[in-house]
Amino acid sequence: MQVLVDISVWSLALRRSPTEAVKAAADAKQQAAVNALRDLIADGRACMLGAVRQELLCGIKSAAQFGALRAALKGFEDVALTQSDFELAAEFFNTCRSKGVQGSNTDFLICAAASARKLPILTTDQDFTRYGKHLPINLYEF
Repeated sequence: MQVLVDISVWSLALRRSPTEAVKAAADAKQQAAVNALRDLIADGRACMLGAVRQELLCGIKSAAQFGALRAALKGFEDVALTQSDFELAAEFFNTCRSKGVQGSNTDFLICAAASARKLPILTTDQDFTRYGKHLPINLYEF
């Protein structure tokens, strides 16, 4: 089964310097998430959304770093989104907002894509736990 990986985990795994990676590894939960991602990649089960790819590539300071990251991410196909995914994301946004839970458009798009395809979400972002109280999503256990 494929697993949809949130930006929080990709970001931890793709830290630019070893020093940053060591600091991130100090948090056992974060390290466990990175290890889970590595296992999913090795098994060919990690997938992403184009919006996540875009967020990962935004803010890269040098063209060389941008090119290297873009090349590293090329091995991961984007989940193909449909009109209904975007409509469901908007519905999820409205549902959560009516319950006092705020989130980003990208987060709700991740939730919609995962829900529609019955994919678990690998994340360290606690917002997804809050969304899960109101939305039919499953988080990947690691």
